[in-house]
Amino acid sequence: MASIAASSISMQPRHALATTRASGLKLASFVNQERNNLSFRLRPVPARLRISCAAKPETVDKVCEIARKQLALSSDEPVTGASKFSDLGADSLDTVEIVMGIEEEFGVTIKEDNAQNITTVQDAADLIEKLCRAKGA
Repeated sequence: MASIAASSISMQPRHALATTRASGLKLASFVNQERNNLSFRLRPVPARLRISCAAKPETVDKVCEIARKQLALSSDEPVTGASKFSDLGADSLDTVEIVMGIEEEFGVTIKEDNAQNITTVQDAADLIEKLCRAKGA
């Protein structure tokens, strides 16, 4: 077995084709057909795209209003997508009530493990969008 740690390429000798992944965006193929010399080809691998869509502004606004209502915040208290529920003064019971208000407003069910991951208004809005898309599909 040959290994080159610096470039993260490794191979096991076989009489057929051995393919391994190299670090970066290349795929390396090593060919050994009963010869003492090795040849390899590098070919580009398409970049993987990760698209992350934020929730619609209307959804964020509705979640802001639900939080404002549940926490009895004044209209001059700023509540934005970046607002953390804990910074707005929400304790665990308040957070449960906010989640219940969200479920009622949007007609979705938020599982407990998802609810525990909600820390900001934006987190809640993103989860709502995800659940609404899943519900519509």
